[in-house]
Amino acid sequence: MRSWLIFSVWTTALAAWGLLAAPARAQPTSAPATAASHKAAGTVLQAQTIRGTPDQQTIAEGDAELQHENITIHADQLSYDQRDATARATGNVVVLLNGDTVRGPELQVQIDTYQGFFLTPSYVLSRNGATGRAKRADFLDRQRWVTLDSTYSSCTPDANEQRDWELSAKRLKIDYEKNEGIAEGAVLRFMNVAILAAPSLSFPLGKERKSGWLPPTYEFDTRSGQQVSAPYYWNIAPHMDATLTPQVLARRGMGLNTQFRHMGSASEGDFNINWVPTDRLADRSRYGLNLSNQARLSDTTDLNLSVIRVSDDDYWKDFYRGVGSITPRLLRSDLNTTRTDAHWISYARVQRWQVLQSDVLAELIEAPYQRSPQIGARTEQFLSNNLRVAFEGEFNHFTNPTGTPEAQHPTGMRLHSVASISRPWISPAWGISPKLSFNAASYAMDDELASGRYAGRKNASRLIPTASLDSHWVLERSSTWFGQSMRQTLEPRVVYSYTPYRDQSGLPVFDSAPIDVTFDSIFFDNPFSGIDRVADTNQITAGLSTRLIDSSTGAQALRLGLVQRYLLREQRITPDGTISKQRFSDVFLLGSTSIIPRSNINATLQYSPEQTRVQRSVVDMNYSPGPARTLSLGYNSDRAGRSEQVTMGWQWPVYGPTSPTQHPLFSNSGSSATKGQACLGTWYSVGHVSMNTRDNKVVDAILGLEYDGGCWVGRVVGRRQSTGINEYVTGIGLQLELVGLSRLNFGANPMRILKDHVSGYQPLRN
Repeated sequence: MRSWLIFSVWTTALAAWGLLAAPARAQPTSAPATAASHKAAGTVLQAQTIRGTPDQQTIAEGDAELQHENITIHADQLSYDQRDATARATGNVVVLLNGDTVRGPELQVQIDTYQGFFLTPSYVLSRNGATGRAKRADFLDRQRWVTLDSTYSSCTPDANEQRDWELSAKRLKIDYEKNEGIAEGAVLRFMNVAILAAPSLSFPLGKERKSGWLPPTYEFDTRSGQQVSAPYYWNIAPHMDATLTPQVLARRGMGLNTQFRHMGSASEGDFNINWVPTDRLADRSRYGLNLSNQARLSDTTDLNLSVIRVSDDDYWKDFYRGVGSITPRLLRSDLNTTRTDAHWISYARVQRWQVLQSDVLAELIEAPYQRSPQIGARTEQFLSNNLRVAFEGEFNHFTNPTGTPEAQHPTGMRLHSVASISRPWISPAWGISPKLSFNAASYAMDDELASGRYAGRKNASRLIPTASLDSHWVLERSSTWFGQSMRQTLEPRVVYSYTPYRDQSGLPVFDSAPIDVTFDSIFFDNPFSGIDRVADTNQITAGLSTRLIDSSTGAQALRLGLVQRYLLREQRITPDGTISKQRFSDVFLLGSTSIIPRSNINATLQYSPEQTRVQRSVVDMNYSPGPARTLSLGYNSDRAGRSEQVTMGWQWPVYGPTSPTQHPLFSNSGSSATKGQACLGTWYSVGHVSMNTRDNKVVDAILGLEYDGGCWVGRVVGRRQSTGINEYVTGIGLQLELVGLSRLNFGANPMRILKDHVSGYQPLRN
């Protein structure tokens, strides 16, 4: 019968015949000051048989185990010298240290200082699941160890002990304090083919950041040709980092991309600059600047800065990935500060624009006015008897961006105020809110006004009142739909608004524009945004909607609605500039549902009773039944704007195991049962297509494939983007993501493209 004897080096000593003798205390050994605090912990040794000399050496045989703080040693035979706290183990040695597992035939380690060596070990790192083997491993301390002639991989070996990818190194240092691995004399092999060699290569051991050179990036597009980049990541501080990326553009020359980020308790920002000192194709220096910063100056004051600038009009086409704006030909710079008090919000802003014109498309870009400056304040307060008072006062100096024809865009100053007083009555079943508002503006122009009522004058002012009454009801009943208990609502809404006619002809239009009329905006009392134009109205807007709400979860399963506006008199100030005598407006219909599990469908229609046809329709459908599975479809048709566009996006598995238990990502044990599955993987199709069906033109197309091999992910993505009427930029990107090591990019960064353009896209490692 197997018997176990437990030995404590702090309290016991063994007699020669193997029985417990009188307690004896081991003598302390010299150790660095940093290890002294750990000496108080006990060391426990257990085995089938134990023998030795008290206070000197103890030998344990048969399933021997030694425990000391966070190190555990298993072996066939294990000896422990109490004089220098040295443990020696032979035969099936297994060491558990900081969660890592190291196996091999022979070990020697000083357990107080964690210094020692391991012959021909194999290891598993707990932080990322990576495995490897080496000729020798040297433990430097509790946070660092070094292996010689070693390998490193996160892949499960196949039946022939081959891995999909493997990093071999003459010397590999594991440093948990810095969260990095450093491979010297490194060679990276993928499918047993060497794809990268480097004298030194560093990589993170976990998701934490670390400084070092990142894998080089190879890109290609039809504007700049081949591009090679070598990014260096600098982890400056926990709240600050930078990435410096020297690059070579085959057609243009040398370049440098710089990104600096910081995030503190009172400030955070991002600075990016792309610089090509000498562009051989353009024969000049090129740059793109993107700067943003948000600062909390005090508990009540914020300061925000946003700057986007490029060197020339063609930059957005030649370096289309470096502009950093959703409107690549209209770039905004904005500095604003906001102060929030108990009752008031005050603000100041300077806003400027850079307009990238083109010989072919110049007429398509109309620049907005610059504000230099904009100063204002606003408040909304509740007085006695539930009176709600709102006020906004603002001063603006409007100027034109460089290159804008001055004759077509008059400049000047405007002082305006918008005030309102209302008294809402609100209950769960109904609500009514009468409101009286005023829009006042005074203008001081740089030049005389050219036309209209104020022609020949530099100064003008006007005051326009508006009265409105908004009422709504919510009626509910219990019902059963689709076999589920539902709560159905019926929600009528009626809004009346009256604004007298005021002649505004000839006044400048600094910031007013027609509002896109939708199911919600049709209730607004003014069809213009901004301050400069206020339409005369005498109208009633009536709408009706119904909702189905799941009684158990409160989730909205279905919503339907329709709304129409009726003019009580003709409207003289309209967005299209003509007098509107059409009494009944178009009918707007809305529908949305999530009845189909994991899906969402939204649709709006604008129907013209006068022309008996649909004027505009927008349909969006999304279906996401699980991780890395998403389909989206959009359709937008506008007869007035003569446009019709279809968009489609997707990420979906097309071949390979779909159950998580079948996937190699969950088969890293290395057992014989899973080694045969090491080359199983899943193929995914991913893409986005936006097409103008009226012109039969593809505006933007992205097509790609992803392969998830468990310990690595491969992506190939091609993109074609329109940059003009008959101009396109085409690029292709390949990315190899080695789990636990890094990502290698060949071409445009596929991950960044997919995140930015495919709705619902999920990186496979997430």
